[in-house]
Parts: sequence; C-alpha cells; structure tokens
Amino acid sequence: MRMSPRGAAAALAAAALLLAGTPAYAQPPASALTGPARPGPLLECAALVQLELDGTEITSAETVPAGELAHAGVAVGEHCLVRGRANERTSQVDGQTYAIGFEMRLPADWSGRFLHQANGGLDGNVAPAVGSFTGGQLRNGLQMGFAVLSSDAGHGAAQNPLFGLDPQARLDYGYQAVGTLTPIAKTIVKAAYGRGPDTSYFAGGSNGGRHTMVAAARYADEYDGFLAVAPGFNLPQAAVAQIWGAQQWNTLTAEPGKLADVFTPAERQSVVDAILARCDRLDRLADGMVQDSARCQKVFDVRRDVPTCEAERDGSCLTTAQKDVVVTVFAGATTSTGERIYTSFPYDAGITNGDWASWELSLSVFLDPMAVGFVFSNPPESPAILADLPGYALSVDIDAKAQEIYRASGIYDQSAMRFMTPPDPARLDALRKTGGKMIVVHGASDAVFSADDTARWYEELDAANRNRAGRFVRYFEVPGMAHVSGGAATDQFDGLGPLIAWVELGHAPDRIVASARGTGNAGGVNPEVPADWAPDRTRPLCPYPSVARYVGGDPETAGSFWCKRSSGGPRSAG
Repeated sequence: MRMSPRGAAAALAAAALLLAGTPAYAQPPASALTGPARPGPLLECAALVQLELDGTEITSAETVPAGELAHAGVAVGEHCLVRGRANERTSQVDGQTYAIGFEMRLPADWSGRFLHQANGGLDGNVAPAVGSFTGGQLRNGLQMGFAVLSSDAGHGAAQNPLFGLDPQARLDYGYQAVGTLTPIAKTIVKAAYGRGPDTSYFAGGSNGGRHTMVAAARYADEYDGFLAVAPGFNLPQAAVAQIWGAQQWNTLTAEPGKLADVFTPAERQSVVDAILARCDRLDRLADGMVQDSARCQKVFDVRRDVPTCEAERDGSCLTTAQKDVVVTVFAGATTSTGERIYTSFPYDAGITNGDWASWELSLSVFLDPMAVGFVFSNPPESPAILADLPGYALSVDIDAKAQEIYRASGIYDQSAMRFMTPPDPARLDALRKTGGKMIVVHGASDAVFSADDTARWYEELDAANRNRAGRFVRYFEVPGMAHVSGGAATDQFDGLGPLIAWVELGHAPDRIVASARGTGNAGGVNPEVPADWAPDRTRPLCPYPSVARYVGGDPETAGSFWCKRSSGGPRSAG
C-alpha cells in the first residue's frame, strides 16, 4: 500500500505519541480515531443512481435524515443509502436468477474511511450497512464516519440453501462476491466524495469473520485493516463436525432425534462448577471466569472432577455415558478410523449459555445439514432431504462427508475447503508485505467455531513468521463468551478503534478493554451476566498467548489485571 498524505500525517502522529511516552495499552485521543469530517457528498445523493458501472445496476439512492436510525441509544447521522445489484445472471444449472445484492451507507460527515461489513450464516440477506457485527457494540461503523458496504454474497434469502446447486453462487458466497464488490464500492465512494477512501477496512463475525480472514488472504492489497470476530475460517470442517457431534449426543437419548434433554442446563452448570473449582483461581482471583485457558485444559478432567450420578439424573451430576460423550465431543470430530475432521473445543465456564445448547443440540440438525448437504457436498444432495433434516443429519455417513469437502469434480471445480477458506492462512504473506493489520477476537465458549482452532492457527502463523506474527496479526480470546457474543463474559468491546489506531498510528493493541453488559447497558443487556458480578465489570482481553492475571485492586475493573504469559504454555490444540 502506498502512503497517502493522510498516511504520512498518521505516521507523524504516531511518532508524536511515542515521543510523548504514551503507554502501549492506552487508547489514542478520540480525534485520532475519528479523522477529519468531510463536508458531505460532492454529488447530490439522488444523483448516484445515475452511476454507470460495468455489470452493475444502482437501483436506488436516497438521503436518510439524521435520527431516522439509532444505535445504542444514539442517533445515527444523515447519510446516503445506495442500493444495487451486480453480475445478474440466469443459472444454467437450476434456472434461478442470481445477482450480488448490496447496499452502501455514505455518511454526510465522512472520516475518509471505507468499511466492508461481512455478514453471517448462509448470507442471502443484505443486512443494513451500519458497521455492526458484535453484540452490544456501543458505536457502529456508520456512527464512526465510515462509508459502509454490505451484501447478500450473491444469492437471496429465498435461494437458501439451494443456491449451492449453482457453482458460481457457491464461489460468490465463498469469496468472489468480495472481489466483485470491492472496486464497485470504492468507485461509489469516489463518486460521492470526490476521492476514494484514505484507508479501507474489512470486518465481520461468524461467517463474516470467515469472510474477513479470507479477504485478508485473497484481497490484502485492497484493504488496510481486518477485524474478524468468531471466525469460521474452516467452516466446512466445522459444519461436518457439528453433524458428527449431533450423532454423538443422539446416543444418549431413547428417542432418536430428541436432543434437547441429553445435556440439560443444570448438568452443564455442574460441569462449569467443576471447571471453576479447578481453574478459576489460576489467574489469582476467584471471579467466575477462566482466564488461563491453556492451563485449565491441562488440570481439568471431566471424568475425575464432575460428580458421577449414582442414581437417576438430577442435574447435579453426569452419568458415565454422558461423560463419555462430553469427552468425545470436546476432543473434536474424527472419522470412524480416528482421522481428525475438526479441532478440539476448550473447557470453559461459559458453556451454560443458551447459544451453546442451540448450536450443539438444535442447529446441528437443521442449519449445518443444509450447509453441508447443498453448499459443501460434491455433488450436492437432493432437495428431498429438506423434508427431514434431522433424519438426514443423524444418519448421514460422516466419513463420506469429511472427504467430500475436499473434493472437486465436474461443474463444481473448486472444493468447499478451497472456496470457503483462506489460502495458506498460516503465512498471510501478502498481508504482511503490504503492511496490513488484522485483529481476531474469539469467545472461549463458542460451540460451533472453536477457539482451539483459532489458537492453533495463530501458533502456526507465529511459527511461520519467526515468532513475529504479532507485528501484523493479534488474536484476543474472550473467556466465557459464546458465538460472537453472549455468555458469562465481558463481551462488549471496541474492535474497530484499536484497529484504526494500529493501521493509521502504528499503535499495536497490547490489550483491549471489554465490559460486561449488565443492567442498564446502552448496547443491550446480556441476561447471562451473573448476578454476583458488577453490571459493568471490565477485563482486559490479552493478545494470545498472554492471559489476564490479577495483580491487586478492585476485582471488578480491568486495571487490576496485567497481561502475562499463560502458565500452561501454548494451547497445542488438536
């Protein structure tokens, strides 16, 4: 990336901060993160509908007045909402009409920044382009002055999940929609403001986190900073693993398919109690959180530490059969011959969250079979399986599906693991060489995309870069957090601010302060915040492999913790 005049100014600002002795963990001044406000679009908003772009139709452009939208109780400023469609075509495979639908929101007070907002799940919807992608975010990208892009990744909601029958729709969902939309979005920004963006960012959670990591590998020359939250960067593996997990849980029920009661909230609490008994004080403070996850995995043992039921199940214990399944599932999915399909999951104090049970015991027999059956299988399954997705999930040959995600044949000339995952993620040479930065955040109690997988990836990236990966990528784990947000966790944090400071000021984040979302939180209350926590408890999120350790002071505030190396060493995930 070439240094623009703005980039040179940012470098001087960074030098000034360093000379002033700013601590490595301090937040830069708000003005440094906001950037200069622009006087507004140089063209009338409505005139943007007349833009002529190859293969693209701008379908509408209208001004949204200040206050029509609000976020976290604060009005969103005036902005121009542009909607369009790119690469419209009729599939020769299923006869469906496909296009990459998108919208952009262009603020009147522009910071000079562009944000590509990646969305989650199977996509198919153009989520409002406001730059929101984590639970409880107090300021979204639009409020921070970003010009924001959002898309449906190349198919509509009514085409889910059967868009997987069309080879090009698969590729657009995987990565090509990003490649198509990036130059379109930058052209619209230039038309609106008279110049292109000074800096460009990419962010998302869940599948949006996957999009982000894929973009960091494939499109590093187009973006300066990336923020990936709960990234499913090995999504095909994880989806097969979810179905495999459902088959394991199904062995515990006398009524096949009835998974809701095989591991009840009370039984999950009994496991959490045992985890905390072993691991809570590893950070020198009993506070209901497991900060040193690597050490916890070494000292906690389900079979030894969780009470075994001597009579009927009553929520305070697990049967021997339940323990066997818990150990098997947390160890990670394998084929019938023991070959690994997906990584292990860490034992953590957040598994009582409802999101954990939803992914393990419900979505694993509804959502994941759709993704595996139609988007990741080669060839795709017959639409007839939609009539009984749980039946399909609980009977499908896992060994076969574990192989199919690597298979390319016929009109499906890219395997799922090729079009859905970042190429060579353990190197990211283009990101490093172009000077880009990436922040990755992942909850330790994520039930679908494992924090162990993210830790393993970071360890490999660091090794490939001679233990210097932290110069351009940093990974922050959130104890207790479920998938993207929620759980018994301090799950409210600003990821974009530290990323901007790193990209534009050279200020690498040595900690990110995260808050609980207790009663009265403006970003939305998290009902799973324990009653004995301060509603605004804060903790530092530490760059992996360091963890938060209590050093004295108010146990409810982040300032009472330092980031130090785990006493358990590297995660060494499976």
